[in-house]
Amino acid sequence: MSTIAIGKTANLTHSRYSLLLSNGKRLVLFRLPKIHGSGVPALQKPDGWTFYAMEAECPHAGGPMTDAHIDIEDSSYIASCPWHAYDFNVETGESSYGSKACTFPVTVDDGRVSLQFAEADNVQLAKMEPVSETVKYKHGRREQPTGSPTFLGEGASLCDWCVHILNTCNPEHKIELTSHLFSLFATREQSPSPMRLGAGTVTAPDEPPRGDLKEVRPGQMPKGGKGGSLKSRITILHALANIEQWAIDLAIDICVRFATFQTTVPTTDLSQQLPRTFYYDWLKVANDEAKHFSLLRARLEELGSHFGDLPVHHGLWESATRTAHDLRARISVIALVHEARGLDINPLTIEKFRNAKDAESVDVLTIIHNDEITHVTTGHRWLSWICQQEGTDPVQVFRSNVQKHFRGAVKGPFNAEAREQAGMDKSYYEDLYGQPCKGDVIAGG
Repeated sequence: MSTIAIGKTANLTHSRYSLLLSNGKRLVLFRLPKIHGSGVPALQKPDGWTFYAMEAECPHAGGPMTDAHIDIEDSSYIASCPWHAYDFNVETGESSYGSKACTFPVTVDDGRVSLQFAEADNVQLAKMEPVSETVKYKHGRREQPTGSPTFLGEGASLCDWCVHILNTCNPEHKIELTSHLFSLFATREQSPSPMRLGAGTVTAPDEPPRGDLKEVRPGQMPKGGKGGSLKSRITILHALANIEQWAIDLAIDICVRFATFQTTVPTTDLSQQLPRTFYYDWLKVANDEAKHFSLLRARLEELGSHFGDLPVHHGLWESATRTAHDLRARISVIALVHEARGLDINPLTIEKFRNAKDAESVDVLTIIHNDEITHVTTGHRWLSWICQQEGTDPVQVFRSNVQKHFRGAVKGPFNAEAREQAGMDKSYYEDLYGQPCKGDVIAGG
């Protein structure tokens, strides 16, 4: 048995930390509000926190529990793996799937946090890092002051917020509003007054406005090259920032556009609406995309450029328009083709920046890649949920929708490992072709 000193409670201000022990073991430490007997978290006051520790890798398939979704069930905190949604009680490690994660008792004595590690003697804390949820707000050169975004009132529904964000042109305001909405929705989910959905009460725009950015067709975009020069790296980062800005809107749009969705079953009384966890998951994706855009935009400024200095394309939203009629098609094309293609390309892009010794950009791109595995997982999870309710095969539903609504072939090389982590084996994407393509293919080669 080892008693491992973690630190003073006053210095532990993040919601989760990655721990590396001296024997090489990796854990995650959660700092969460105490739960009242009613199942509602306590107010966040100095003595209102409790700490939990568990192994950093999901025992199912090794997913990162540092990125776990946290929920409350039966007055207990539950951590769900971001890859395949395996859930674990953070205190006991028990899972509804029958498996069990290793958890470690955490004590607080006189304002100091300690962890009990029964597996070995004389083990110490080697390294502790807060898990990054960083959003970098705008700094540096500005053409005009951006001012403050407009926040909606307390009675605004989720769909009200989503349409407001979609119609927000200023990217700085979009970042801030998206982060605010996710935090607000998640907080109110754990309270007696969850946010009203407002399904069917407002209409999403046909296309979110983009201001005075110079738009070109995808095939006319500046070529990024191999990343060996500063100009090349700026071009690559600018193109990625454009994709991430559209990705914010895509995740927000899926919440409002399909809020009235119901599963198709033989009898109407068996049809189901989307559960509230659907909205939580996609708002989490939107929040991640806002973080990604903010990191890329900040990195461009650090390299002496500025988002908007180069042309952009709207190809991703063209795919959104083609799939606006059906949630199954939207998830298939956007999450499981476009996002999944990112899993194939990201490691190659990271290697370009690593060869150029641009460590700061490598760090940013690594955060993005790890998050995007969870985004593909989200798409896979919800397409599978719909198919389970409707008694259909998710692989066949995916392939059919790609054949109808995607243009071009879904081409490799594929990052089979990352795709497998996200739930997509080769039966999803091998030998798959969409509609004949006469123009530009945005993803899939």
